[in-house]
Parts: sequence; structure tokens; C-alpha cells
Amino acid sequence: MPETTEFAATARTWREIPQQVKARAMSPEGRKRFVLAGAKTAGVSALLLAAVWGGCEIISTWRTEPKRIASAADMVPVQEKDLRLVTDGVLDKSWLSAQLALPKNATLMELDLHKLQARLASSGQVKTVIVAKNFPSGLVVTLAERSPVARLRAETGHDFLVARDGVVYAGTGYDQTLLDALPWLDGVKLIRAGDGFAPIARMDVVADLLAKGRNEAPQLYETWRVIDLSRLDSDAEIEVRSSEIPRIIFSTDLDFFTQLSRLDYARDQPGPAFKTINVGLGPQVVVTYDETAAPRSRPLPELFKHTTPALPAFPNLQRSPSSKRDL
Repeated sequence: MPETTEFAATARTWREIPQQVKARAMSPEGRKRFVLAGAKTAGVSALLLAAVWGGCEIISTWRTEPKRIASAADMVPVQEKDLRLVTDGVLDKSWLSAQLALPKNATLMELDLHKLQARLASSGQVKTVIVAKNFPSGLVVTLAERSPVARLRAETGHDFLVARDGVVYAGTGYDQTLLDALPWLDGVKLIRAGDGFAPIARMDVVADLLAKGRNEAPQLYETWRVIDLSRLDSDAEIEVRSSEIPRIIFSTDLDFFTQLSRLDYARDQPGPAFKTINVGLGPQVVVTYDETAAPRSRPLPELFKHTTPALPAFPNLQRSPSSKRDL
């Protein structure tokens, strides 16, 4: 009795009173859930271990025998129908297949993309090229092509095309009408470089003149037959031989549009047949005539049929201070 009284004095809640209660036994459902939870934990652990082991095996195989990883892809040869060509020019898939010359039954993993790109770029018509694999059996080839601005005949009798950057190439897929409209180059020497020719220097300047003539003065450009570059480096001159005028001389130091305007004006004047027109000397246009040829029969514009005072070829269009007025 005293012991009970002493414990009651120190105990503050009923939870602290010691009770002789036997632990409740786990039910069958509880045991089942416990076993399942343990099995899940063991399964997840096993999967993680398997993933780690598999990753280690892949890395080891890649380092020692990389071809084993691509064994599935190795079984599929490259199909010509799966070749895809993306270009800004005129080349087609038949040209691509011929240039690639892939071995029979070759697979993507066996192909060296750098060698394929070099093979395609060896054609001067191709400016840039990118070759990419398209699994399981295709290739995607993206090209940027050069465009011809002139033609060139070699001493061997073979004809070549010349691009703006001076690259000389054979050319494939162009419309013959387009090629026939291109002028011929003269006064240049082809220099062998590897399997082709070295680029022609300063061809960008020549291309500027041709583009100005084609876009700004097509009536003149369509008569141009030969572009002579023999004095381009020494005298900064480009000589054009047309079907109407044997020699037209342009200066690379002056604006081409202005020179074309002077040429067009001189061409429309009546008189004997032209022998030479030099429009590269500034405001002064030097003209020589061929007295032995038939006179030019170009009809005069209505303006020149009236008896009006002659005007200078290139009048000063800038107003004098006394004639200025507000507009």
C-alpha cells in the first residue's frame, strides 16, 4: 500500500503508469504487406544494381570494341532511295549518287563523313557541303553551289565555267540557254592546281561589271561576247568585245554604272561604225571609228529629230546658287 501511494505521488499522467499488457500479435494481412514491401525494396535495389552494371559494361565495350554497339545499325546498308539532297542550285540526286560512289551494302557506321564531304567538295561547282547520317540507312547532303558568270575555253579545247570568286569548274546541270548567254573570258592563263585549276584573280571585280551590265543595261550586256582581262592588273582596264562594237574599255577605278551610262549615250549617236569606245577616262569619252565598215543604221530617238540646240553629253545637274529655289 505505501508503494502504491508513493508511485501515485510521482506519476503525473495515466500514460506513465506501468501496465502489464502483452503485445498484440501481427495479423496475416499485416504480415503480407510487410513481405510485399520488403520484396519491392529488394527489387528496386536489384534494378539499380543492374543499371549500374549495364552502364559499366557499355562504357567498357565502347572503349574496347565500339563496333559492337552499332551491330544493329551495321545490319542495314545505305539505301539510295534514302539519300536526301538539299541544294540552292541545279545539282540532282543522280549527280549525288555518282559523286558519292558508295560501296555496295555499305552501312552508315562504315562511312567516313569527312571523306564524303571532301569528295563532293572536289567539284568546283560545290561551294560548301555538309553530310549527315540519317539512321537507319540514309544520308542528308546539304549543298551551296557556285553560279557561273563567264565561260572559258582551255588550250585543250574543253570549256569551263568561272564563278564570281574565280573558281574554274566544268559545270553540271545548267540550262544550255543560260550558258550560251555567258560571255567568254580572254587574256587569262589557267594554272594547274591539284586536279583542277587555280582561281582567277580579281574575278569579283569582273563579276561586278557583268552584273551591272546585266541588271542596269541589258540592251548592252546582251551584245557582249568576250571579256579581255589582259590589262586588268597592269592598267586597271577591262576590255569588252561586243557584237556591235569591237572594243569597249572600262576602268576598274571608276563607277561602272556611270561608265555604262556614257557607253549607252555614245552608242545611240548617229555616225560611222565604231571601232573603239573608251569610257574609262572620266567625263571624256574617247571614240574611234571604222571608216571601212558600213555606217550605223540605228534609228534616232524622237528627241534628236527636232532642230534643238545640242546639249552636252553629261550636263552639270547641280543648280547654281542664283537659280536655287524652295521646292
